[in-house]
Amino acid sequence: MKRAPKGRNGGSDADTMRREYDFSGGVRGVTAARYAKGANIVVVDPEVLDVFPNGRSVNEALRALAPVLRQQRKKKSA
Repeated sequence: MKRAPKGRNGGSDADTMRREYDFSGGVRGVTAARYAKGANIVVVDPEVLDVFPNGRSVNEALRALAPVLRQQRKKKSA
């Protein structure tokens, strides 16, 4: 009796994709270049979403705070 061939994940090659998933219009590797550059994902706590509703507002605040933090680092290392 022959064994069923195994896929990359060690399981059988049976189609395990659910019917409701439709990737027929998908393009393979379309975001690969962006992720190769680096992607940092940060989850903002719900308590501060009123102040930071989007990534742009978070980045503005961090840019304003960065010089202060850099100056503190210089003082500690000196």
